[in-house]
Amino acid sequence: MPELPDVEGFRNVMNTCGHVRRVRRVDVRDTGVLRGVTAKRLRRELEGRRLGRPWRHGKVLVVPVGDGLALVWHFGMTGELLCARADDPPHTHDRVVLTLDDERQLRYRDQRKLQGIRLSPNPRALERLLARLGPDALEMARQDFLELLAGRRGAVKGVLMDQSLIAGLGNLLSDEILWRARVAPRRPARDLGDAEARHVFTAMRRVLATANRAGRVPPRRSWLTGHRDDAEPECPRCGGRLRSRRVSGRRTVWCEHCQH
Repeated sequence: MPELPDVEGFRNVMNTCGHVRRVRRVDVRDTGVLRGVTAKRLRRELEGRRLGRPWRHGKVLVVPVGDGLALVWHFGMTGELLCARADDPPHTHDRVVLTLDDERQLRYRDQRKLQGIRLSPNPRALERLLARLGPDALEMARQDFLELLAGRRGAVKGVLMDQSLIAGLGNLLSDEILWRARVAPRRPARDLGDAEARHVFTAMRRVLATANRAGRVPPRRSWLTGHRDDAEPECPRCGGRLRSRRVSGRRTVWCEHCQH
């Protein structure tokens, strides 16, 4: 599932492939990924226009197009953005293709189609759309983060994953952050001590910094994410057996020895 670092990678794709390029043609191959906009309107609004500099909030990618208009991409569980040549073979799950004036293509590929592409008509509409999200996890101030945890009775993992509270963290990142902070995912957020909450914040910033450079949550063997899918997963820190159970509705992996 794309998380903040993946979307940061998609922003880089847009920067290197699409930024300041003019859209020559819009090919909607599956309207199932369009949200609140028709294929006809998408073509009318985009063709002939130049793509502006993209920016990201949490898992959402925003691309300005003309005065006030913006493309809003939400990648759901399986969405991704790729830069391709016009003669590259199409993929089964390429849902929307933007052909640019240099003949390269931006391809929105998505197997499950749980989210997709919106067209925001003006800054006010975009503001309303993003108002549903909490502050970006990479931009959140430490004191705001500590106050957020202190006021929540639910499991700390659930707080981290709630996009209305903190935008950008998904399942893999949340497990990795809590493992690094040595905090059990089922601990009530408000029961964390000040030092523990600070450790979670520090772990979040460090994990995001590394993952953003990779453009994904890297499956490194020194990370929890590098072991969670092993046949008999072991903690890369202590060598103990990793536990797996559903927490806040998602499969959660943690080390009972390291995380309390």
